[in-house]
Amino acid sequence: MKDMPETVIDVDSLGVHYGNTLALRDVSIRVPPGAVYALVGRNGAGKSSLVRCLLGHRRPSSGRVALLGLDSWSHRTELMQQVGVVPEDPDAPPTMTADQLGRFSSHLYPRWDAESYTTRLRRFEVPQRTAFARMSKGQRAQVMLSLALAAKPRLLILDDPTLGLDAVARRAVFEELVVELADRELTVLITSHDMPGIESIASHVAVLKAGELLLDEDLEVLKLRFRHVAFGRVNGAGDRQVDGSDLLEGLEPLEVKSRGRGVEALVSRFDETTFERLRANPDIDRIEEWPATLEDIVIALTDGGGHL
Repeated sequence: MKDMPETVIDVDSLGVHYGNTLALRDVSIRVPPGAVYALVGRNGAGKSSLVRCLLGHRRPSSGRVALLGLDSWSHRTELMQQVGVVPEDPDAPPTMTADQLGRFSSHLYPRWDAESYTTRLRRFEVPQRTAFARMSKGQRAQVMLSLALAAKPRLLILDDPTLGLDAVARRAVFEELVVELADRELTVLITSHDMPGIESIASHVAVLKAGELLLDEDLEVLKLRFRHVAFGRVNGAGDRQVDGSDLLEGLEPLEVKSRGRGVEALVSRFDETTFERLRANPDIDRIEEWPATLEDIVIALTDGGGHL
């Protein structure tokens, strides 16, 4: 096996147009080995267009896309032996069983691990001799994940793998990924609307909005600087509501809401020094802060005008 390049996914100034419709504008991302890189955003943000370019299904209108050091458009056949894919809509010949799919795939991938494939299906409790079309959507998704991982890929691309699954099936998919990531170094790119699931496994997060990249950041760093801040009434305000956003200026509030005689905000540049100065402000009679979830952050960025 070739040495792992310093950058597993290298997207440089990517643009995608469908006629006069702009899907992606000047998007650049770089994913290092071992990262679990989450690509999130609302429907129509451009996630699927980016994934299609990564897999060599779509030629970029501008810019370039490389996987494992190779251009994804011109080296698609070679790359697909090293890249595992779980599509948004599980797709396989409808009459083939999980066993048959495994035997067929074993001829396509030189590193195929038949034992891990069978073990994973048993862990998922997927019927191995039932036709693919007769399985539940959750079972079909679990078969696709099992096929992708049994190929022992260097890169795993998951395009909204839990879409439409119930809570039990979603949890099983993410738990399986946690186990796999703990067992060996694997680089993952995942798109999903399941923010709690993403938050449980991601090391990096990128947010797309209307075809543009809003942020691309280490998840832990992101959660350190995005925090909820709330404080009570401003002295002298009486019973009237107060804005208080001017007091939060150093913390760069993304959302500010009045709560009775108090204020609650999601800030994007939290730091302890600025917060302590705010706590010491005599116009504030109580203040607290707490972590923001990834879902809080993504909703604030994609529903509002944030561009951080």
